Amino acid sequence: MLSRLCCTALTTVALLSPLGAAIVEKTVEYKSGDVVCEGWQAYDDALTGKRPAILVHQWTGISGHEKEAARKLAELGYNVLVADVYGKGVRPQPPASGQEAGKYKKDRGLLRARLTAALDVLKQDSRTDGTKLAATGYCFGGTSVLELARSGADLKGVVSFHGGLDSPTPADGKNIKGKVLALHGADDPYVAAKDVVAFEKELKEAKVTYQLIKYPGAVHSFTHKEAGNDNSKGAAYNEAADKASWTEMKTFLAGLFGTK
Repeated sequence: MLSRLCCTALTTVALLSPLGAAIVEKTVEYKSGDVVCEGWQAYDDALTGKRPAILVHQWTGISGHEKEAARKLAELGYNVLVADVYGKGVRPQPPASGQEAGKYKKDRGLLRARLTAALDVLKQDSRTDGTKLAATGYCFGGTSVLELARSGADLKGVVSFHGGLDSPTPADGKNIKGKVLALHGADDPYVAAKDVVAFEKELKEAKVTYQLIKYPGAVHSFTHKEAGNDNSKGAAYNEAADKASWTEMKTFLAGLFGTK
């Protein structure tokens, strides 16, 4: 399914970053097939010309965490769009978010279509350098951006933060065009050891350039402060892993695009 841009700038907020950049944030409405989606865009309006662009996704859809990530990426000079996989107005919070995400985990074709629709919108944006695209995702969003790469999307790279690494069609690893960075909690109980092994096998056989970084003592959702700090629950914030993984991602993107 291809996207169709319906309208932009439904809501616009201009913020000043610590460096004085004018960060614009706004909703972007578009369609995936017959479904209306509402993404969230962030970019530095003080910059001119085209720039690398990043697609972002996470399991609650569009809420505070991914908006914050989009804003920080925009401050680094990227044109950013938070994808809306679930559809306009569908913003599930735990435990409902797990149930909603499950629909797309079971239907990877639908998941790929929703992400492709968002990527098409980002590519068509006047600020985007269409030759410099990447995607990052958190939790289910990590699963999602890996699935987008497996679809053969024209991405220079993808970054998964504590995402699911399983694939029902591992042969699709051969479709991955860019590099892969997987940032993983070494003690994450929600990602089976066999899936980690299978993930590496998939990428090695497909000859994909990748890095799998494991953070000792980190479990699922290690970048989410709202997850609390109790590792026994299987999902908890880990400040050291959060900071280290963000730095790894910045270095990865800078290597892809020659940015700072």
